[in-house]
Amino acid sequence: MIRQALRRNPWSFLGPAGTQFLAAALVAAALGITASIGRAPLAAAERRAVTDSGLPDMAMVFLMLAIYLSIIIVGVTMSATIAQQARDIALVRAVGATPGRVRRAIAAQAACVAVPATLAGVPAGSAGGRAWLDALVAHGIAPPAVVFQAHGGALPIALAITVGTSLIGALVAAVRPSRVRPAVALAETAAPRRRIGVVRTVAGLILVGGGIALSSAIAGGSAEAADQGGLFVMLAMCVGAGCLGPALLRVAAPAARLLGDAGRLAADNIGISARALSGALVPLTLAVAFAAVKVVSYTTRTHVTGDAGPAADRWLEYSGTAVYAAFAAVAALNTLITLQLSRRRDLAVVRLAGGTRGRTLAVVFCEALVVTGTALAVAAVVATTTLLPLLHTALGTWTPWLPLTWLLAGVLATAALVLAGTVLPAALSLRRPPIEAVG
Repeated sequence: MIRQALRRNPWSFLGPAGTQFLAAALVAAALGITASIGRAPLAAAERRAVTDSGLPDMAMVFLMLAIYLSIIIVGVTMSATIAQQARDIALVRAVGATPGRVRRAIAAQAACVAVPATLAGVPAGSAGGRAWLDALVAHGIAPPAVVFQAHGGALPIALAITVGTSLIGALVAAVRPSRVRPAVALAETAAPRRRIGVVRTVAGLILVGGGIALSSAIAGGSAEAADQGGLFVMLAMCVGAGCLGPALLRVAAPAARLLGDAGRLAADNIGISARALSGALVPLTLAVAFAAVKVVSYTTRTHVTGDAGPAADRWLEYSGTAVYAAFAAVAALNTLITLQLSRRRDLAVVRLAGGTRGRTLAVVFCEALVVTGTALAVAAVVATTTLLPLLHTALGTWTPWLPLTWLLAGVLATAALVLAGTVLPAALSLRRPPIEAVG
């Protein structure tokens, strides 16, 4: 069953493998940078200067971010991939496989993908960490004595994160098709359930409500407390929004009807496949919100105080944010491509029913616009909830400020990412004769 799954869905496993590779690289780089700063042979005055610069604290924050993001995003991408196998799991159950055997096979699939991806990602992360630390020295942020040293625990820690989160994500996705009667599971793959589970809904509401409550609490404290708590506000709200993702997409779907016949068909498709599409919301929201918080913090500070700050400090903060935002963006792209490739048969059926290639792509384009708009709206709420206490405690203002050109650039970049993950795979799959895809 494991070999058959990997042979039947090779493209769907490339997405999680890519995400696991990047997660392992990020963790290895962050661990190495933290260890290198701590072990550097510095004189007392140099050590004090490095500590006063805030670099060790920032390195620790990078490490925490790497671990948190890896745990969240790797689990989400693996869950989305296994969810595409619901029909195969139901068929295996129909011929006599027990739920326990199915779960063991799913766990083995997750490990087979995660282990080699992590083994390749750790050395790549060490190389990236070395380059980043060299750049710190070149910009005068770190003294030349700070030389990259690989962390001895990077491989076991990265394996624990990628394999552990992949197993959890895969097993969660396989719970229902492995437990319900095979006939019911097959019927659900033909007509997916539209309702969100009670547990998922409650978890989403608790996480979103907890994020808002934490944001309100830290807004009345010190700037340091707000800075430390902001990360947890963002993560809680992103994961909560991911849990509520199907409902959010269904609320946004009717807007596509304003785009004509293709938009009306796209709205109906999103209503049916909202659960699958919501798998891309968490990494997409994280990528946009991460970048927005960092950029708007800087632009608002400059707008309020007129002080742009040292160029080296800006490079340090932007380079770190760019790495994490790129990681989340690649995970979102992987998830969207995986979902789109799994729809090849559905697109072929549309063409057999009389839809031209251009009209079919127009439907996919309208779906991409809805996903983009939903992700931007959710990310704006997350970023605003995270930013307000930071701005109020540090600058005494409740009003974020961002130049219009920067805002447009962010919107276009998000739209380009979603279109690359949806329209391009659909265009490639439509090159195949529809009768072959259906067969």
